[in-house]
Amino acid sequence: MAAVSIKSLPNPSLAEQASRVPGRTRRFSAGPLPGFGLSLGWTLTWLSLLVLLPLAALLIGALGLSVQEWVGIVRDARVQHALGLSFLTALIAALINVPIGLLISWVLVRYRFPGRLLVEALVDLPFALPTAVAGIALTALYAPTGWLGEPLSQLGVQIAYTPLGIVMALIFVGLPFTIRTVQPVLEQLSREHEEAAATLGASRWQTVRKVLLPQLRPALLTGFTLAFARGVGEYGSVIFIAGNLPKVSEIAPLLIVIKLEEFNYQGAMAIAVLMLLGSFVALFLLNLLHKRWSRGLVN
Repeated sequence: MAAVSIKSLPNPSLAEQASRVPGRTRRFSAGPLPGFGLSLGWTLTWLSLLVLLPLAALLIGALGLSVQEWVGIVRDARVQHALGLSFLTALIAALINVPIGLLISWVLVRYRFPGRLLVEALVDLPFALPTAVAGIALTALYAPTGWLGEPLSQLGVQIAYTPLGIVMALIFVGLPFTIRTVQPVLEQLSREHEEAAATLGASRWQTVRKVLLPQLRPALLTGFTLAFARGVGEYGSVIFIAGNLPKVSEIAPLLIVIKLEEFNYQGAMAIAVLMLLGSFVALFLLNLLHKRWSRGLVN
């Protein structure tokens, strides 16, 4: 048998050598992105420039206030009402968007009907529509002399220039987030589980409640979080329909703009910091809940 030269044998790569050593995990992996250190460095750099640096500037600007000034701003009834109204209306609108978004996503995924592409385009319309245009349209619709506002006012229901109008505006701008979050998950769900549940005698409602909803729960929470986050900071679509009455329908973003127009920059920064802290705590808790639900679904 002819001898085989050592030089003619293929030279194994570093990754292959590492994988052949017992008790040693692979530390090299092929991929389109560079190594972890370089990727993490670029991630932190862009995150710092685009997110952390502006937030740090906001916090530094608000630190110029004394303790007495901070206490005065926090105890201001107008500020408290504006912050509470912003978070409460965003919460209510996001809760309403969850079942509506789930229903619309279900229809778009499970059914084929004429005009489906038109409905898909309408779902994405709030993404492209300027918020001021949305606010003007909603005001014209729900004003006491509007198409829907006039018959509703005759029934004693007023939407425009009330907190209810704010909720309607936030539902309009937040609904696409819920739909576009749930729809891809619905498309990937296998119908074998539903067929198995039906074979075992489960009713349609039991199948939805015990088979489908547990798998959709993380996506629904993600859609709720996105809609809530959008609603807390929404400005353009709200100011036209809200009426902007202090301690009635005045939202926190509008109060910040009012402080800026009064050249009270530190007061505006203080309110912005309070909104920032409230939003961060709410989103942190929602993300923590989402992580736990996702783990439970995987396990």
